[in-house]
Amino acid sequence: MVERPGRRTHNRNMKDPWGPVNGVIVHHTVTTGTDASISICENGYSELPGPLCHGVIDKDGTAYPIGGGRANHAGRGDGDVLRAVIAEETLPEPNDNDTDGNAHLYGFECINLGDGKDPWPVAQLDAIERASAAICRAHDWGAGSVIGHKEWTNTKIDPQGFRMDDMRHRIEQRLKGKPSGPVSTSSASTGSTGSSYTPPPFSAGLTPNRSTPSAKGLQEALKRTGWLDPSIRRRTTTGQRRRRPWPASTPSTS
Repeated sequence: MVERPGRRTHNRNMKDPWGPVNGVIVHHTVTTGTDASISICENGYSELPGPLCHGVIDKDGTAYPIGGGRANHAGRGDGDVLRAVIAEETLPEPNDNDTDGNAHLYGFECINLGDGKDPWPVAQLDAIERASAAICRAHDWGAGSVIGHKEWTNTKIDPQGFRMDDMRHRIEQRLKGKPSGPVSTSSASTGSTGSSYTPPPFSAGLTPNRSTPSAKGLQEALKRTGWLDPSIRRRTTTGQRRRRPWPASTPSTS
């Protein structure tokens, strides 16, 4: 993980509210190249100022946190979908764009052309799984809190090239295990400037859905780094509260 300079205060909070936060959206960038993709996500463009997400996930599996707070990524979507995300129930087909997703959803932009042909490397899919699971673990959410942009609104098609049900199944399986702890940043991409980021350490024996040892120390550390919203109440337990299974399905390339 490589944290981008200034990302903890880079947001659109001056524009509209941020929170309560209820889930995660996965996007594809429709770009190529690490530096160019990070630049547009950080800075945006004239019609849509940055940040355009909270983190960029490169093809080599490196995650670049770029924003902390409201970001211009989700846009308006279906309020029924948001209610299903909160309840972690089966998602309805989006048809109304009546709800501000930027106030309620984290966003990861994943570098891919989004044409159904550009491959998704194993390392990148693993990073999407890990980053999404980390957010879910910090908020005590299950895998049902992670959706694709196309599941939020009928005006988008991303992500293309893998199925979100498959990704939710992967996230669910990861949440059943113990947190993996700090990951080495020695293999992070050298194509972009930014400081290396070491995740906070996990307490020995920290296990999902158990109160001993307490998860409060980890949650405080995540708040200090900006990964966990300060308004979120600390809990002694970590992991998912709901056990709705997400069935694996055959990967699709369309």
